[in-house]
Amino acid sequence: MLKVRVSAAPSDGAANAAVVALIAKALNVPRSAVRIAAGETSRLKRLEVEGATAADLAQAFGAPP
Repeated sequence: MLKVRVSAAPSDGAANAAVVALIAKALNVPRSAVRIAAGETSRLKRLEVEGATAADLAQAFGAPP
């Protein structure tokens, strides 16, 4: 699990867009490669990232516990 906090308000999808942009930047992938798979209107979200390997995730966010 990764905890992310953004300053964008949750109106009109701004917070979701900020989360997608943040993850895409951290993984060095285009924003179009990151999508919210579940939790569009929830505080908890599940993301899918196209083109990122487990090694990419570990390098960007640290190894899982």
